[in-house]
Amino acid sequence: MTTVSNKAESHTFDIEVHHANNPVACLVLGHGAGAGKEHDFMQDMAQALVSKGIAVVLFNFPYMQTIKSTGKRRPPDKAEKLMAHFDALIEHCSKRIEALHNMPVFIGGKSMGGRMATMVYESVSNVKGAIALGYPFHPPGKPDKTRTEHLLSATKPLIIIQGERDTFGTKAEVESYALPSEIQCAFLEDGAHSFKPRKASGKTQQEHIEKAATLTAAFINQVVNK
Repeated sequence: MTTVSNKAESHTFDIEVHHANNPVACLVLGHGAGAGKEHDFMQDMAQALVSKGIAVVLFNFPYMQTIKSTGKRRPPDKAEKLMAHFDALIEHCSKRIEALHNMPVFIGGKSMGGRMATMVYESVSNVKGAIALGYPFHPPGKPDKTRTEHLLSATKPLIIIQGERDTFGTKAEVESYALPSEIQCAFLEDGAHSFKPRKASGKTQQEHIEKAATLTAAFINQVVNK
């Protein structure tokens, strides 16, 4: 793993590069609203992906960098700022990190990070596709406030990996949205928003993280080898 702190124009980047042996692609992965790249979910997902030949770049959005430096909680920045940072980060990684040169690039993220990826990936020419891990289709308890409008016009490949009982969008809810054919949806048995299932299911969160990594690697290989 390589840790990079860098500044480019108006953006300060806080990046970790998780290298893979003979990688087939690089995945730039954003975190969820409440925890940064250091969270166990992000680290475990990166390790699982690396073992499947996917290089991973983890990063912290600007507001999370501020939380780290001050120790004080604060809400996420507005979507426009998050998207601008994601966009600048993709360019930075593609041009400045030598290990990633000439490698197919995918972007994605957990929850909020995945949503931002789906709002950016269509407009960045060198991004081949996107991966959303636990997409926040709507706020919990507010199924009428959907965040699907931009997804309905998707033209690039996207996979959404969702826990079956995710309070931000259950399997039944997601299947009712009539998403376009460019979007694949996969569901993790009894998984919550963090992919954690109930004990009675016989599954574990780590098993679901491994399954999500397997699905992600298969999706990336499918797109790369088209």
